[in-house]
Amino acid sequence: MSSTIGHYVDGAKVAGGERTGPVYNPATGQVASQVALASAADVDAAVGAAAQAYGGWRAVPLAKRADVMFRMRHLLKERTDELARIITSEHGKVVSDAAGEVARGLENVEFCAGLMHQLKGEFSEQVATGVDVHQVRQPLGVVACITPFNFPAMVPLWMISTAIAAGNTVILKPSERDPSAAVWLAELFTEAGLPPGVFNVVNGDKETVDAILDHPDIQAVSFVGSTPIAASIYERAASNGKRVQALGGAKNHMVVMPDADLDMAADAAVSAAYGSAGERCMAISVLVAVGDVADDVVERIRQRMDKLTIGDGTDPASEMGPLITREAQQRVGSYVGGAADEGATVVVDGREREFDGDGFFLGVSLVDHVKPGMKVYDDEIFGPVLSVVRVDTYDEAVELINANDYANGVAIFTRDGKTAREFEFDVEVGMVGVNVPIPVPIGSFSFGGWKKSLFGDTHIYGPESFNFYTRRKVVTTRWPEPSESQVNLGFPTH
Repeated sequence: MSSTIGHYVDGAKVAGGERTGPVYNPATGQVASQVALASAADVDAAVGAAAQAYGGWRAVPLAKRADVMFRMRHLLKERTDELARIITSEHGKVVSDAAGEVARGLENVEFCAGLMHQLKGEFSEQVATGVDVHQVRQPLGVVACITPFNFPAMVPLWMISTAIAAGNTVILKPSERDPSAAVWLAELFTEAGLPPGVFNVVNGDKETVDAILDHPDIQAVSFVGSTPIAASIYERAASNGKRVQALGGAKNHMVVMPDADLDMAADAAVSAAYGSAGERCMAISVLVAVGDVADDVVERIRQRMDKLTIGDGTDPASEMGPLITREAQQRVGSYVGGAADEGATVVVDGREREFDGDGFFLGVSLVDHVKPGMKVYDDEIFGPVLSVVRVDTYDEAVELINANDYANGVAIFTRDGKTAREFEFDVEVGMVGVNVPIPVPIGSFSFGGWKKSLFGDTHIYGPESFNFYTRRKVVTTRWPEPSESQVNLGFPTH
């Protein structure tokens, strides 16, 4: 009988109720454990613990909060391999990729260790005679983070580290497909010195999410996931008076100019399209070939695809693992078949690759002569499928990208500085890479796209995240002599 992964509330593991769901090992296709699915009552209990802890945590001196972040940074760095293997066992990505995910999450823990700088207020002296004004940042209260399956450690660390550093208490609802990393992180934060109730994990499904969105004591909601769900969460949470940041889907383009180093571009395209089986919101899913480079770059990509090793993520020889579920495997495969029906050319069909066992494996696919209007172009596939769109000019490439509903990440490969600068200026996308295929910012900047890739106006982690998890209070002070006091019914102008 498989074990059940419960919740983490008020500093301790908590068993779930009657409702559970299966957690698979994607490499074998077998159920590895069950996960408890929280009810509204379970959510309420977690929120109660967080609310009880809030008063004490927000009063903790900033230096002591920073100490927790420094200890968490040390523990996480020391035990990265342990967490990486937990991620691989439930997500399927190769262990080295999982360790890289932890490292990118660790960047935000390190950034948050500098919370005393990020939370500094402002002061203006003598704005009027004897009058000073200062502004401080204060936490919101209990906040909720709803995170996706594709980065079960990194995205939670992008959210919870800042929320906690800013003085809030947190409810984390991770994906029910790979929930163990979240509970592991909660235990590690406790080991780092975080008081009980400051960070709580409730596992669950839509019923759990709805309870979070409707709970009156939750002040803000952060979300990363698909665009339709991001839009729904933004609307429902905002209608309940909550502050919301909801990051949605993507359709990231990579432009290859005629002057580009085509070997470098092909290496980058393969890495960015097929890493983590394409289950990344920053994966390159469309290569835009400008001018006469298409045939050459497609062939270079195809040659590299033939050499990829796909297998169990725990095997050091594997470069790509399985998809997260059988449904994802089938859905992604259907786009490849549909592309041929719509007039595209399937250069490499990943469905033809055979694998031993019953895991959720799918080979990598390359589809050429793709055009807008085809499903393989329009939809966020979220799998190892790279489409190639051919255009004649730079202007056509920019027009194509700017017409897309998604605007998360984009890249251009060129040796010409003028073209790169023009692209950076012209393109309407939130994160831009120049000869960098996956332009995820370092931890001291913030992550987020435009258009249907973001609902709300605040990006995740970095400086903008501190803005999201705090509110400003402005204090005006005057210390007059008692003899100066008088009645004045006019609007105060100092």
